[in-house]
Amino acid sequence: MNASSNETAVVVKNLEKRFGSFIAVNRVSFEVRKGEIFGFLGPNGAGKSTTIRMLTGILAPTGGTGTVAGFDVRTQAEKIKANIGYMSQKFSLYEDLTVEENIDFYSGIYRIPPEKKKERKEWVIEMAGLQDRRHSRTGILSGGWKQRLAFGCAILHEPPIIFLDEPTAGVDPVSRRQFWDLIYELSGKGVTTFVTTHYMDEAEYCNRIGLIYRGELIAIGSPDTLKTEFMQEEVLEVLCERPQDAMGEIEKLRGIQEVALFGKGLHVVAQDAGRAISDIRSLLGTTASVEKIAPSLEDVFVSLIESRDRADQPQQEVRK
Repeated sequence: MNASSNETAVVVKNLEKRFGSFIAVNRVSFEVRKGEIFGFLGPNGAGKSTTIRMLTGILAPTGGTGTVAGFDVRTQAEKIKANIGYMSQKFSLYEDLTVEENIDFYSGIYRIPPEKKKERKEWVIEMAGLQDRRHSRTGILSGGWKQRLAFGCAILHEPPIIFLDEPTAGVDPVSRRQFWDLIYELSGKGVTTFVTTHYMDEAEYCNRIGLIYRGELIAIGSPDTLKTEFMQEEVLEVLCERPQDAMGEIEKLRGIQEVALFGKGLHVVAQDAGRAISDIRSLLGTTASVEKIAPSLEDVFVSLIESRDRADQPQQEVRK
């Protein structure tokens, strides 16, 4: 990240989107600094795509204010579109066109000057690793190649801010890793990246993360900040024989809030680590390994969601 810059690329205050009586985004506020990789994390239906569509000028907000690259999301949507790159969940490529033809098409849309078109086209082809496939029909490319081509087309005009909506959904792990290398490279050049994802490992690559749930921003901070400041419970790693069988027994213990399979063992969320370690060792015997660990982002996210659900429950009961 371009850490020397404290300037903001995106500013959002009480942004809201309603569809009839349904509140898709509920008074969300945050800022994204120039050169930052900002992750927007949440389950499907949480409001990630709706937020990104408001910020990219595609959808008008119902309430609140926001600026992107200094332009107002309510009144300057066209100016925003000219100053950002946007890659949606469904790669916006024309499958019947060749790789080169797709790039030429987007060069026209972004009004790239004739003298720069060839240079930018070659940059995209090289970046995407498509030198030998420039004349291939886009529809026959693998998911990873389509993804890099779509990314290249989205940043042909060298925008200062790029919005990526679930850019690695359905792409193999190697292609996902290569894609994030490209994002890091651009961030090093001062480009701001706003990326939505539901992959917890990808969230770790971001400088800061906003967690959105049911349209509300429930936490924001760096991955380390979220793990150290937002997780009120403690997390234990349990390695034992037949972890699935052990899971049901551990869940019955007092003070245990959640037990989940994690790799070859279990992650146990407990109110008091000391008591939980003692109880689990008594339950499973000396062959089991039980130790307190730093929470993963997944642990933090599940804890925050469950905490929010518990807070909402009494309100729902009162309404009844």
